[in-house]
Amino acid sequence: MTTSPQHPQPDPRLFNADLAPAPERTWGTYSIFALWMSDTHAISNYAFAASLFVLGLPAWEVFLALLVGITIVYRLMNRMGHAGHRTGVPYPVLARASWGVYGANIPALLRAVMAVAWYGIQTWLASTAVVLLTLQIAPGLEVYNRNSVLGLSTLGWVAFMVMWGLQAVLLTRGMEFIRKVQDFATGPVVWLVVLALAVYLVVKAHGEISLTRSLTGLSGSAQLHQSLIAVSLTVATFLTLVLNYADFARFTPDHRSYRRGNLIGLPVNFTAFAVVAVLVTAGTIAVFREAIYDPVKVIQKIDDPVVTVIGALAFIVATIGINVVANFVSPAYDFANLAPKYLDFKRGGMITAVLAVVVMPWKLYSSALVIQYFLGALGAFLGPLVAILLVDYYLVRRGRIDVDALFSADAAGAYFYRRGYNPKAVIAFLPAAAVSAALALVPSFDALAPFSWIFGMGLSGGIYAAVSRRGRVPAGTGPIPDAIIPAQVGPAAGDRPDDARVAGPAVAPVAAEGS
Repeated sequence: MTTSPQHPQPDPRLFNADLAPAPERTWGTYSIFALWMSDTHAISNYAFAASLFVLGLPAWEVFLALLVGITIVYRLMNRMGHAGHRTGVPYPVLARASWGVYGANIPALLRAVMAVAWYGIQTWLASTAVVLLTLQIAPGLEVYNRNSVLGLSTLGWVAFMVMWGLQAVLLTRGMEFIRKVQDFATGPVVWLVVLALAVYLVVKAHGEISLTRSLTGLSGSAQLHQSLIAVSLTVATFLTLVLNYADFARFTPDHRSYRRGNLIGLPVNFTAFAVVAVLVTAGTIAVFREAIYDPVKVIQKIDDPVVTVIGALAFIVATIGINVVANFVSPAYDFANLAPKYLDFKRGGMITAVLAVVVMPWKLYSSALVIQYFLGALGAFLGPLVAILLVDYYLVRRGRIDVDALFSADAAGAYFYRRGYNPKAVIAFLPAAAVSAALALVPSFDALAPFSWIFGMGLSGGIYAAVSRRGRVPAGTGPIPDAIIPAQVGPAAGDRPDDARVAGPAVAPVAAEGS
């Protein structure tokens, strides 16, 4: 590897091949679209859309609220994708620009802790579908589903470890293998199942399904309030992936790939999936005389062994898909960022997988109090973390990032700040996280709880912009560049995509104030 006089050899405490700028960029428009299919085709997203309809929102208001919310998500993803594509580095490395080369471990570990918990929960939820499938095929095994070992039956443990092992095999093959699997399996298969359910129920109901009336007779003001909550919760649900979207955008060959993939996969696909979810739920009312907004229960209600087996397999695949996208890739990079000399993406991923068993997710998920206070509090931190990264990239630096300096532990480095930590990020984060967590968790603020992330983002972004004003790149330097940023730790300049040569005049990165 060659180095320039201005950029010494990357520090092994900050660098490995997985954290370096992406050497290959193979995630085109379809791969990004498939990424969003894998994530949005989750039982939780299906149930969320269906529950809004059951609560009393007319179907058209459900679609409108979700479309508004996911359009906000789409805009945020594009903003974060711009930074990830240009730098080619994963989220914990990108965060070094705003938090410091060592301080970036703070937001990375917060994100990792949440991801580990949900990785375990999703693995366990998928294992329950395995149990259902097993008992459908071999009812005699019910005897192994009646005991309890640390909270799981023998059959439950076998199913859980089967799911754990299947995911471990997938995850240790690397990002390119993950891309190929999600392109052809995890997203499309669920569409086939839910579309089949919708057609089946519409036919059984003889088309007598109403999508314009409120099931509960909600007043106009109540419908507006519930719609605003739906918009906010839609954004909040995706903030985890907004935060670490650089993990995926770094592999795109040009800006069009992630922007088009985001457009098709988020506003278009997410809203279409919500339409089908509401249609199926409305069909259950007409056919079964009750609103069922869990697709697994809909499949069970049809009471056909073939349907049960196919449905269970589909949702097992879907859960694997969302688990990989939302809960594995991020902590794999986050843990690798802790000790790059010893931990790469695969080892970081195995730490994630092992910890997901240690936390005993079935116990975590069974306690509403734990879910509310532990995961709820961590979720309240996401808004402030997203705001700090975006304000730093767009407002403070105007896209001028020195990628090589992200891997330098030199005390004079652009992102070393004070002993590797940026006190301005901490100053912006702590009060915003405290306010956001209080709004999310304190009962007296229940009315504001769904909107806590907005307060967190606004407060942290405002504080960070204020304390960083002296170090801003002047607006007169021109628009934020689109070019892929050349780096000595990445591929040679001649190997860069054509996009790297169409951005106009180069503007040198600006060293951080006080560094």
